[in-house]
Amino acid sequence: MKLARYGDRAGPKTPCIIDAEGIARDASSVVADFGPATLSPAMLDKLRATDPASLPKADIEGKRRAAPVAQPRNIWCIGLNYSDHAAETGMPIPEEPILFTKASGTYCGPDDDLLYSPRMTKLDWEVELGIVIGKPALNIGKDEAMDHIAGFVLVNDVSERAWQQERSGQWVKGKSFPNFCPTGPVLVTPDEIDDVQALDMWLDVNGERMQTGSTATMVFDVVTLVSYMSEFTRLEPGDLICTGTPPGVGLGMNPQKWLGIGDTVTLGIDGLGEQRQKVVAL
Repeated sequence: MKLARYGDRAGPKTPCIIDAEGIARDASSVVADFGPATLSPAMLDKLRATDPASLPKADIEGKRRAAPVAQPRNIWCIGLNYSDHAAETGMPIPEEPILFTKASGTYCGPDDDLLYSPRMTKLDWEVELGIVIGKPALNIGKDEAMDHIAGFVLVNDVSERAWQQERSGQWVKGKSFPNFCPTGPVLVTPDEIDDVQALDMWLDVNGERMQTGSTATMVFDVVTLVSYMSEFTRLEPGDLICTGTPPGVGLGMNPQKWLGIGDTVTLGIDGLGEQRQKVVAL
């Protein structure tokens, strides 16, 4: 099942089920919205049992693609979780997952602009697989982890590297500017994906391929991450976990490359759709 939402950032959203032909069907008669309160296994089963053909076509012409899930309470991130990305940064492969957070205000739609502050100097890109939690998880095993996952999303974990690496303190400093977490366009439930650890992913800047990778090179796989994190915190419905990026980020290039005003970023993951953002002056 593929779920999407349409609507202006500040206004109400239309929740949609994407049918087998790729047509958005208005699911508002079944659920008011897709969010932390409505991502339970019971609600997902109800949506899954709904025949999309019984729902009207959604009026989405000219409407903004919103993030497929309403504002999460928490946005978690995993650092250096691709062996080939760790190699390009010259850092060792972590022995345990590196955890950090992004501010909730980073969350935005898949096509929303990337905001360029005059204080930025090293704006970077990161295509990532996102995990959306469906029911609370605390001290669960790897064999239980998939039961707590509502679905998967495409994420661009945008980063300001100078703030992240040169301004001391935690990585969160370079990860938390508004619109630094474009998410979507769809939430794809686990039953739709044959193998979440074999998804191709890519990212282009101004039409030039920068990142080409696969979730197969993740150091810690999806179920390991969810189980591991549940040892330290209660993962809540709607929580987003950004699971790391493959090589090809601007930081790892020689010479290094950074985004500037007017640049366009496009990215995608097999089965999870594509995003497009333009960098604009704040």
